[in-house]
Amino acid sequence: QVQLVESGGGLVQAGGSLRLTCVVSGNILSLNSMGWYRQPPGKQRELVAGINFDGSQNYADSVKGRFTISRDNAKNAMYLQMNSLKPEDTAVYYCNAVKRLPVTRTYWGQGTQVTVSS
Repeated sequence: QVQLVESGGGLVQAGGSLRLTCVVSGNILSLNSMGWYRQPPGKQRELVAGINFDGSQNYADSVKGRFTISRDNAKNAMYLQMNSLKPEDTAVYYCNAVKRLPVTRTYWGQGTQVTVSS
């Protein structure tokens, strides 16, 4: 069983930075892909950034050049470094993981609130 626990959210002024951490209970190497999603108030959840087992990454256009996703297999953790934050980045951020074998399963963390003030 895989459990994901996020931390690092908070209140920051526009232009500031935050780093989110997702700690994986279980073997992070068994996960085929991981990612960060966010859900702004009154809106649907959306993909922010993803990272695959081979290290390849993808980003939403709205965060390219400002956010960086990474993972540390030795620490069983994934990170999201968020720079140049904007008020529109305000959302609950969720850690996500997908394991494809023996059957495809998707895991979610409980979420962490990020609020960017103008």
